Amino acid sequence: MILYIQHEAIEGPEKLGEFFDAKGFERKTVILPHGDRLPGDLAGIQAVVSLGGPMNVYEEEKYPFLKDEDEFIRRVVKEKVPFLGVCLGAQLLAKAFGAKVKKSLQPEIGFFKADLNSSGMEDPLFDRLPYSFEVFQWHNDMFEIPEKAKWLAVSKACPYQALRVGLNAYGVQFHVEVREKNIREWSELYWKSRTDNYRDEVKRMVDEYHKRVHNLEQTAQIIFENFHKLILTARR
Repeated sequence: MILYIQHEAIEGPEKLGEFFDAKGFERKTVILPHGDRLPGDLAGIQAVVSLGGPMNVYEEEKYPFLKDEDEFIRRVVKEKVPFLGVCLGAQLLAKAFGAKVKKSLQPEIGFFKADLNSSGMEDPLFDRLPYSFEVFQWHNDMFEIPEKAKWLAVSKACPYQALRVGLNAYGVQFHVEVREKNIREWSELYWKSRTDNYRDEVKRMVDEYHKRVHNLEQTAQIIFENFHKLILTARR
């Protein structure tokens, strides 16, 4: 079974979830702002995926579930359950192991290139990916790299794009799981009140999505397959 942790109802596993459904994995989803609780026992959980969300990792008074997730992530990694953090989930992984999360040098919203560094080029999660690949981004904050963790990828706007803690806990600042509907829903919820040219910007991003979706899906497929291999070979 794969446990999906959601921090916002409209930020689900999308194509990532469908990939693992097709592989025959059972799915358990907890939507923390809805009052769902993280499991107290990891028995039967083959992997954990922590997804994105609009909050900052340090807003624990406003979102008390963040503190619970902080402790949960450390337990997941200690018990060597494969973990993938996406956007906020990656920031939570970094924070759980002592790294700072702060404002990105430049916010990234839309399509950007991510580049693997030397460690990333050798890492199994990115096996068969080119040095540079295009991803969808939606973030204002960024993580730093915990002590003893591996820094795996960069971008021009945000230096920290991927990390690994231990052997099988990963965080990626970017999104490869998204669909057009995610772009529209996130824009409506997070962006509409903040920009005067909202409709034009959404149209631009949706048009870009359709131009780039084939490459995005190829990248996603490789990352999903590599994470699947990691799940199959992980020792509990």
